Amino acid sequence: MADIARVGVVGCGQMGAGIAEVCARSGLDVKVAETNGEALELGRTRLTTSLGKAAERGKITAEERDAALDRLSFTTDLGEFADRDLVIEAVVENEQVKTEIFQILDQVVTRPDAILASNTSSVPLVKLAVATSRPDRVIGIHFFNPAPVQKLVELIPALTTSDDTIKRSEALVQDLLGKHPIHAQDRSGFVVNALLIPYLLSAIRMFESGIASREDIDNGMELGCAHPMGPLKLSDLIGLDTVAAIADSMYAEFKEPLYAAPPLLQRMVDAGRLGRKSGSGFYSYS
Repeated sequence: MADIARVGVVGCGQMGAGIAEVCARSGLDVKVAETNGEALELGRTRLTTSLGKAAERGKITAEERDAALDRLSFTTDLGEFADRDLVIEAVVENEQVKTEIFQILDQVVTRPDAILASNTSSVPLVKLAVATSRPDRVIGIHFFNPAPVQKLVELIPALTTSDDTIKRSEALVQDLLGKHPIHAQDRSGFVVNALLIPYLLSAIRMFESGIASREDIDNGMELGCAHPMGPLKLSDLIGLDTVAAIADSMYAEFKEPLYAAPPLLQRMVDAGRLGRKSGSGFYSYS
């Protein structure tokens, strides 16, 4: 993928930092953008810490860690993405916020065949595509958390996405980043979340109704079905706000009751109990 050498990542939270790390470790020049200096420094620390741990655990050498750090740069100005060959948006799961970012990227990214991608797990790609003047160059490239570890990436073309954009994105994911791409239609939830979210919501309803304790629900799936993590622990890892946002998007599209977020989930999000990232969810992480 010689034509993709310079990558921009919008957002340096859990997912954005992971995507930036994957790209930097794969030899790409990576520029990361955040909304303000404080968020940017948090993202920089997150990336530095993750690369340091990878070196400590022998996943990469100290030289590879240093080389990846050298390929990373940081900004609060999306105008600095003018020279990017690919930009991946990885911000909050909010359609309006993502649409506004795509409108800005469309104006500032100068390369005519640059790909504008979203890491969304639920927002329809066509809505982001038609917000730009290059809907044929917009695609979903959906990584999974933690991005440096998880091998799967979903590729989701909009109705407007060109075959060339799909082929270039697949080659990037598979040949350069070393991930395993699967293809999904532009339907809320795509492949993985369309299967996963109803399962997580069912576990939350089971806990909410008092059928079983959180520990018994998680142990049941871990020890009875050989899942590496039970559904409530997994919900905490994903982020309860993200689980709720995906559920809301899927319910809005399909009107299936099993996609409706349980009241307990909504209350926990309202209370700021979002899982690991906030320090508490179904479990405490303080």
